[in-house]
Amino acid sequence: MWFGAGHLRSWSVPFAIALLAVILQWVDGAEWLRLEREGVAAEPWRLLGAHFVHLGWTHLGLNLAGLALLWVLLGDTLRPLLWMLGVVALAVGVSFLLLCCSPTVGWYVGFSGVLHGLFAAGAVANLRRHTTLGLGVLAFLLGKLVLERIGDGDSFTAERIGGAVILDAHLYGVLLGLAYGAVLLSMSRPWRGSGASRGDRR
Repeated sequence: MWFGAGHLRSWSVPFAIALLAVILQWVDGAEWLRLEREGVAAEPWRLLGAHFVHLGWTHLGLNLAGLALLWVLLGDTLRPLLWMLGVVALAVGVSFLLLCCSPTVGWYVGFSGVLHGLFAAGAVANLRRHTTLGLGVLAFLLGKLVLERIGDGDSFTAERIGGAVILDAHLYGVLLGLAYGAVLLSMSRPWRGSGASRGDRR
């Protein structure tokens, strides 16, 4: 059955992320979790928490749709623990890079930086199993970054979410994701399951 217990377990990571983000949106958690230059030293939890709060329901919905797409394409690439470690590492890493390398960004919320990083990490880690899929995702990410830089950003999305799209977060997420994915690729078997048949697929 498509929605059997095993299938639901395989989606445990995106379900957990979605549930947390929906709850924080419901209680208006952005006020005390968003990344702010002036407050992060005294409230370091913002380095992580900022990525789970959003400008509004439309912003949240777009990010959750992207997360669902990630899971459809690459969800079986890694064990849940490695996905969750990636979420935490990417969130904190993107926050630090925004603070250190993007002085014009006064504050930040949203999952898109982490999401870009997860796509990159999953694609790289997947190269040993499904080379075409991995390369295709990486090519799409590269093309998206280039178009964002040479164009006028993402005005279409910005208009709908009610705020600017922080393109630097996308770039930092991809760069960090590539690094995390390379580490995972060097592991003997980072993907789900332990059977050799899963690791031998191309």
